[in-house]
Amino acid sequence: MTSAPFPDSETIAAKFSALGEQDKSYLGLIMENPVQDDSLIDGVHRHLDNASRAPFLNSLKLEAFGKWVGDAAPPRLQIRLMEASKSSQHPAYAAFRKGLTASGGLEKAYPQAKI
Repeated sequence: MTSAPFPDSETIAAKFSALGEQDKSYLGLIMENPVQDDSLIDGVHRHLDNASRAPFLNSLKLEAFGKWVGDAAPPRLQIRLMEASKSSQHPAYAAFRKGLTASGGLEKAYPQAKI
């Protein structure tokens, strides 16, 4: 599979930044299409990079973003989202990782084996 050219990571990052109800439904549709996975993850990286360069770090908003993405993303994206959250030690990434972990998406997608 190749990634589709539309939407680009800039558009996705803008939707993540706003994260209104229309943006959430738009991003939900993007998450349903496996062809868009690379663009979506690139958008997550771009959004987190933009947040890390901002003069004011809104960690509560980034944590809420991580929780929403963790709840909304399908199982096939959970590992890639967690990898994105661990790709930097900046507090913006830490806040995103905290929300992602709180969502429990990774545990739902890959439950622990019963031994």
